[in-house]
Amino acid sequence: MFTKEAVNIDNLEIVSLCLRFVKIRHIGIAVDSIEERLPMWESLGLKLDHTEEVESEGVTTAHIKVGGYEIELLEPMGKDTPVGKFVDKKGPGIHHLALEVDDIEESLAKAKKNGLEPIGEAPRPGADNTLVAFFHPKDTGGVLLEIVQCN
Repeated sequence: MFTKEAVNIDNLEIVSLCLRFVKIRHIGIAVDSIEERLPMWESLGLKLDHTEEVESEGVTTAHIKVGGYEIELLEPMGKDTPVGKFVDKKGPGIHHLALEVDDIEESLAKAKKNGLEPIGEAPRPGADNTLVAFFHPKDTGGVLLEIVQCN
C-alpha cells in the first residue's frame, strides 16, 4: 500500500503503478492572453485546432495539435480562478501534465486506495467533452497531474 508520503517523490513512477495510462493527452500552458500568445506557436508552424470555454475550470482553452498530442493554452476567465491565481503568482508557463485513462472512476478508486486524493470534485467536466480529475503537485513529485477520460 502506498501512502501520500510514499507518492511524494521526484518523479511519477509510483503514480504509474496506481493508474493505467493510455497516453499523454496534453501539456497545459497557462497564458495571460490566448490572442497574444498564440502567434508565437503559429510562428513555429503549429496550427490552432479549436478554442473552448471550460466553465468548470474557469478557463478558455486553445488546442494546438502536435503529432498525436496537444498543447493546451489556458487563459483564465478571472483572477480568482485556479489558472488566474497561477498566472498572478508565477506568470505564464507550464501549468499541468494531462494523462489519458480508459476509466476515470476506476483510476480514482485505485489512486484513493493508494493514498492519492484528487483536488476538489472528481471527476468533473473538462474540455472536449471529457471527464477530468487533478492531483496536487505536493503529492506527485512537483507536477500538477490531470487524468482525462475521453467520452
